[in-house]
Amino acid sequence: MGSSHPVMATSAAVERWFASTKPPSEAALRRVRDIVLGAHPSMRERIQYGITFSSTRSGDFAAFVRYSEPGVNLRLMRGRRLRGRYPHLEGATVKRIRIGDQREASARASELRSMVKEWCALGDAAQAKATATRATSRRARR
Repeated sequence: MGSSHPVMATSAAVERWFASTKPPSEAALRRVRDIVLGAHPSMRERIQYGITFSSTRSGDFAAFVRYSEPGVNLRLMRGRRLRGRYPHLEGATVKRIRIGDQREASARASELRSMVKEWCALGDAAQAKATATRATSRRARR
């Protein structure tokens, strides 16, 4: 990676997960991981419930599910909140994006980055509103 790429918050625990799980589409999973983590400076990753999660302080963005099958199945935790036009986002209630291989992951990079940025903006707006509400209630109690 060159200096033009953002520093990504990769996790040693997730590296161990890849090493022990050996998913059939590891290259594609890693490509999606790099896109998601590189899309916003607040994005982090962790292992929980035996799967990888991408998240910020305001909550979980997505997790790799059905990773023992070929391809990438990225489940968005609060994907219904996204309002942008994302042609590859599927599902009525549970939103997900499916990607066949590393080449397809690269082709969808712009769409994935846009989803991450919109999701992070929603979380930032919710945090700002909560902070303002707490400040207002503190002033009212004085």
